[in-house]
Amino acid sequence: MGQRRTVSIPIILVLGVIGYMYYTTIFIFIENWLGGLNTSHGILNGVAFTITTIICIVTYWIAICKDPGGVPSNFMPDVEDSQTPIQEIKRKGGDLRYCQKCSCYKPPRAHHCRVCKRCVLRMDHHCIWINNCVGHANYKIFFVFVLYAVIACIHSLILLVGCVLDDAENDGQLEAGSSRIHFIISGVLIVPLGTALSILLGWHVYLILQNKTTIEYHEGVRATWLAEKVGNVYRHPYDLGPYQNLTTVLGPNIFTWVLPTSRHIGSGVRFRTAYDNTDSNSTVR
Repeated sequence: MGQRRTVSIPIILVLGVIGYMYYTTIFIFIENWLGGLNTSHGILNGVAFTITTIICIVTYWIAICKDPGGVPSNFMPDVEDSQTPIQEIKRKGGDLRYCQKCSCYKPPRAHHCRVCKRCVLRMDHHCIWINNCVGHANYKIFFVFVLYAVIACIHSLILLVGCVLDDAENDGQLEAGSSRIHFIISGVLIVPLGTALSILLGWHVYLILQNKTTIEYHEGVRATWLAEKVGNVYRHPYDLGPYQNLTTVLGPNIFTWVLPTSRHIGSGVRFRTAYDNTDSNSTVR
């Protein structure tokens, strides 16, 4: 069952920053540097930035509202199913993973979120900025939002720098009051925000290339250490190779990788593994 989403202070802050960046970019940077929307360069940049902003707002709102994926009430792991070569078990005891709080078995890659108070399919993390978990059903939407947010920050920063340099070349002939205040505020917002979002985007590109979630990355660090202690080599069981990992997460059509589509994701209780083509069943912790 999905949970009702509420608008939180972080969400209001994000929407406020998006609105402020759009206002300053369109009505100050483009106006002062490119002659506003009365020139071809101004219109081109204005339309491009408007489209990027709309995509950011739409994908952000979908990431907030879309249920990340809950465990089906009738889910029951079948250890004898030949189509499921991997069964995840508890580190202690070796039993199948069972959530005492939700009173249900956990499918592979599912984890319990203490904030949402339920188990989430292919859980990556709980994000306070969307007041929601990032999981199986909304992971790509979240990724696409971050991607376009980075593009918007870079575009706005280029226009800001161009506007400041043009002002300097003209010996500060622009209206010194409000414009320069907006330059400072925008710089303070865009530079750290763009840097943080770029790092976040790079992190998730890295995870997608290995078909990992943030939780699985940290679990893999421990699993690698334990495997090395006994002379074994740990391999992430859902790593199908870079291209297959990309298509598994972003979709089989390369032209839809940057679109907020997610019809390819499946049920979220069964995922392809590196052992699907083997004859014997394997168990991972």
